[in-house]
Amino acid sequence: MKIIILGAGQVGGTLALSLANESNDITLVDTNPDVLQDIQDRADLRTVVGEAAHPSVLESAGAKDADMIVALTNSDETNMVACQVAYTLFHTPTKIARIRAIEYLSYSDLFVQEALPVDVLISPEHLISQYIQQLIEHPGSLQVLDFANGQIKLLAMRADKEGQLIGKKLQGVNELMPETEVKVVAVYRNNDSIELNANTVIQAEDEVFFLASSANAIALTSHLRGTHKPYKRILLAGGGNIGYHLAKSLENKYQVKIIERNPDRSKYLSESLDKTIVLQGDAADQDILLEENIENMDVFCALTNDDEANILSAMLAKRLGANKVMSLINRPSFVDLVESGIIDIAISPQQVTLGSLLTHVRKGDIVAVHSLRRGAAEAIEVIAHGDEKTSKVVGRSIKQINLPNGATIGAIVRGDEVIMAEADTSIEPEDHVIMFLADKSGVKETERLFQVSATFI
Repeated sequence: MKIIILGAGQVGGTLALSLANESNDITLVDTNPDVLQDIQDRADLRTVVGEAAHPSVLESAGAKDADMIVALTNSDETNMVACQVAYTLFHTPTKIARIRAIEYLSYSDLFVQEALPVDVLISPEHLISQYIQQLIEHPGSLQVLDFANGQIKLLAMRADKEGQLIGKKLQGVNELMPETEVKVVAVYRNNDSIELNANTVIQAEDEVFFLASSANAIALTSHLRGTHKPYKRILLAGGGNIGYHLAKSLENKYQVKIIERNPDRSKYLSESLDKTIVLQGDAADQDILLEENIENMDVFCALTNDDEANILSAMLAKRLGANKVMSLINRPSFVDLVESGIIDIAISPQQVTLGSLLTHVRKGDIVAVHSLRRGAAEAIEVIAHGDEKTSKVVGRSIKQINLPNGATIGAIVRGDEVIMAEADTSIEPEDHVIMFLADKSGVKETERLFQVSATFI
């Protein structure tokens, strides 16, 4: 697929590297030649220096025969105009734009072919606030991801010393929750995926990935979270778009406070939020945290646009007694560093956003993609089409399917029914198949596996 990516920032650069490594024809456009050179040194792709919305720049990038344009610059207006130019002058089939301003997102009629021809809107702030909300609703989880319109969830949990997973064989995990059907699809030990079988024993600090129906997901975390109790009190550091979205979605269920440095923004938040308490000040100020009883907070989330400020305030909150601390971190090099220390969960905006973008790039009928393990692994939802003659999966049991190395079929959604996959489970037409790929190098093979062929026998 020929894809033009506009903007070589954290999200654009991550997407370009991910897609280039999958043998796509990628052209990356940015105004900064040094950033482009750095990315080009790491991947096989073309680069063009220039303004993303200029027709001559898009033409130089190959817009005339591009399959897709993904506009990810820091300017909403540039992204929208670039999509307009691509549609009007070059008839680009698929146009994706990152839009941050709530003012634009509030008007769905704006993004139609007759007005602003954007096929897919990506709002990182909205995606990140949803991501954090899921973590808060499932105490003890490291990741919570939705599939099949929310019918099924993938949850990552750490095998804590106080929990019930330590020393359990995989075949015995369901015995812990006889009324809750779940499936372990991956276990990471010392950052490496281990081979799974019925006798695999879970050890302390293992990162275990479960699939469960949404109805069972709460029961799963409640049963396995060990010392983690349901969260009630939430303190957010930073009242930008992410902090605002998150507070708005949480304030009716939780006791929410926001600390915001900017006086004008603090006033806006206090007028726009109903139940959230807004405090004007510095979240890295020890006196403010103590005054707000940080030791009684269940969750502290650092959500400013400054990585260093987020890390420092989260570390301080943890030292002062906050139960769980999360920090938004843009620099990939910081993520693994801080998660290995005092901060419980580091949230990477580009990794959260990447899955939403990949959903529209994958071949075959792949309807959901979630990037995992800093992009090394993926969980995907793909629809099985065809019949026994035209498909390599339909009408076959899972044990008969030649899956790529490291790939696991974890569950099948058939209408309103969620089926935890076993070796003898057969795939039927229009099934939504949930897969875990421990090694994303198997993506292309997985795409081919689910593509319908008129000549396949």
